[in-house]
Amino acid sequence: MSSNPRSSSRPVSDPEAQESTAAYELFVDHEAALSFLNAQENFERARPKGAGGQESFKLQRMHALLGVLGDPHLAVPCVHIAGSKGKGSVCSMLSGCLQASGYTTGVFTSPHLVDERERIQLSGESVSEQEFDRALAKCRDACSQIIDEHGSPTYFELLTASAFVVFAEQAVDLAVIETGMGGRLDSTNVVEPVVVGLTAIHLEHTEVLGDTLAQIAGEKAGIIKRGVPAISVPQPDEVLTVFRQSAQNASATLKVLGEEIVYTYRFQASATRGPHPRVCVGAMPGGYEHLSVPLLGEHQAGNCGLVLAILLELIERGFDLPERRVIAGLAQSSTAGKLEPVLAQPRIYIDGAHTPESVHETLRAAGAHLEYDSLVVVFGCNRDKRVQEMVDELERGADKVIFTRSSATPRAMDPDQLRDMFLENKKYPGMVHVESCVKDAINSAARAVTGHDLILVLGSFYLAGEVKSLILAAQEKPQPAQN
Repeated sequence: MSSNPRSSSRPVSDPEAQESTAAYELFVDHEAALSFLNAQENFERARPKGAGGQESFKLQRMHALLGVLGDPHLAVPCVHIAGSKGKGSVCSMLSGCLQASGYTTGVFTSPHLVDERERIQLSGESVSEQEFDRALAKCRDACSQIIDEHGSPTYFELLTASAFVVFAEQAVDLAVIETGMGGRLDSTNVVEPVVVGLTAIHLEHTEVLGDTLAQIAGEKAGIIKRGVPAISVPQPDEVLTVFRQSAQNASATLKVLGEEIVYTYRFQASATRGPHPRVCVGAMPGGYEHLSVPLLGEHQAGNCGLVLAILLELIERGFDLPERRVIAGLAQSSTAGKLEPVLAQPRIYIDGAHTPESVHETLRAAGAHLEYDSLVVVFGCNRDKRVQEMVDELERGADKVIFTRSSATPRAMDPDQLRDMFLENKKYPGMVHVESCVKDAINSAARAVTGHDLILVLGSFYLAGEVKSLILAAQEKPQPAQN
């Protein structure tokens, strides 16, 4: 086994790759780059229609585009992550552990909260406007060579290709790549990973991925590659059956936390953090023992366990990841969009929970980790979600609910409909309010709370991102001069 973790990757100094991307025209400015990007077809905002929507997704165009660019996705080793919930948490924790161990990382995730550049991270920081614009310009100009045969790349395909260009140019030690939706036909599924990670599978994107756990698991398992080790968090039997069959078909090894991999966790209270999970992963000696999970919620134990199991696989491939550095890296994990505090007074937290299971887990985590008298939930979701199940979860944790809709997506559910669904068979309608826009919803919530109450925004990354954007804009606004 080579001690160089990059020994099997394609050199970034490949002359053909450099020649293929040497000539391109820069955008006038960053606004011009975003204008071009946002003019492309965007399935995140408007889902494709048709038989499952699957005919709208294919990988031939991505392979063609990347071929013109010199195949930057093959220039650095990567870890590929798929699943319904927890992907962003896994990417954040994994990147933090690698950085603390001295490695440079590239992370590609989606969606973003405020700025598209959040999707492309270099060692924990969003890529600069200059780097983002330059990579996107290369991808735009490469499109001209494939458009006649393959059509115009989508918003997500261009972002994915731009991320690969940035990571290759920066020669990162490892790229952590999150699938956008599904896996088998996702634009990221052109990579040749060294490890594959599979997070919890929920019913989601059913109009595209299928309406059973087994069907969705089959799409997620599409990232399993021949001979590449795959690791999964604990899953329902019907999901694991699909995963195991997919791994067998690909001549790959599937390891499941708590089965093929030693995995345990327990809750432990401390003076500084209160009750939180601690996990053990891997057989000792050589595993990780009693490491504190940095993100809030019992559900994060499995995500942290998956990260540690991936690190053990990377160690087998020559990475040096001592436990003390891993612990330091976990402690630095980003909370963006994961019970993230965005304002101190009134106290406002945001979360991208968008399935019934994740809404349940988020409310439970808030109750376990955040002290408050009353909880006011600002909720909005997309109409293609399991809406009734999501709103039913709110009654179990919220003292008051304010329904609204994000202006960032045409798929947003009408808040009056959300209210009606919530109130069906409910005895206490006084706890519900509707605001037509997000700004009014936050202002209404702020008027409803006192000093030790909490406002929690959830139901959609679009909603969470819009709230964060509004708060950041308010904080940046010049204050009137004092007399």
